[in-house]
Amino acid sequence: MAWLDMFVLQTFRENGRGDWIRTSDLHTPSVMRYQAALRPDWLGHLGRRSSQGKVRQEGQVARRRRKPKARQWVRRAALAVLAIPCLYLLAALIGSLVPVNRNWTEAERGTTIYLADNGIHADLIMPVKAQGLDWAPLFPPGDFAAIDPNASFIAFGSGEKKVYLNTPTWWDITPGTIWSALTGGERVMHVAYVPSPSTEIREIRLRPQEYRRLWAAIRADFVLSRRGRPISIDHPGYGPSDAFYRAGGRHSALRTCNTAVARWLRLAGVETSLWPPFAQGLLWRYRR
Repeated sequence: MAWLDMFVLQTFRENGRGDWIRTSDLHTPSVMRYQAALRPDWLGHLGRRSSQGKVRQEGQVARRRRKPKARQWVRRAALAVLAIPCLYLLAALIGSLVPVNRNWTEAERGTTIYLADNGIHADLIMPVKAQGLDWAPLFPPGDFAAIDPNASFIAFGSGEKKVYLNTPTWWDITPGTIWSALTGGERVMHVAYVPSPSTEIREIRLRPQEYRRLWAAIRADFVLSRRGRPISIDHPGYGPSDAFYRAGGRHSALRTCNTAVARWLRLAGVETSLWPPFAQGLLWRYRR
């Protein structure tokens, strides 16, 4: 048999077709040994195919691993969105409990001002004339449809322009106005002449210097003309005795109508809440 093997080996060498692969592995078929001789890189080719299959499998595993990570990011984003209102409410609670001007005490005698609310929005009401200060020249009858001749008080409120002008009632509110109020919009002032304060309100009695500081703080929030008068907005009020005026700054979820009233009181030197975005966080400090 040795001479046959040598003959075959010599024949294939002369023909240039390849060699038989001699192996002691009796389980290797002759065809595979011959193909290996014809294509010496055949076994390496098989190795590359197996390597490619391995790489492909590893890529599939990596993709399967990335999917859970994507779900984790979605879950984290959802938790972050849900955490925002929770953190806002927590901050509102803390801001409503923490006082500023804590050493202030209510005067035994002085000028009484009032805080009125509708459950969401707070207004500050004060006399038209008191302590030598008069609001009437700043808000003349021409800015209003018809002022009540018996009106001896004037109410001030702050708010976002779209909410104030486009929602005369709560039924008129839309998602767009809510979005403007939360994310930030142009700020306006609402002024109304009233005959007398409502009965469901809070009262604060101020000393003369406190009242003057409050008067100046409210006036400073208006955008004034060259003549020093607040600039009215050409838009009808909710009734004949109210009107809207341009105001400085912007309204947002951080600077609400109620925090504006709290800021006026703080500048006047009156004890108030640090940051009360809701009416309840402002009103609880004062007597009925």
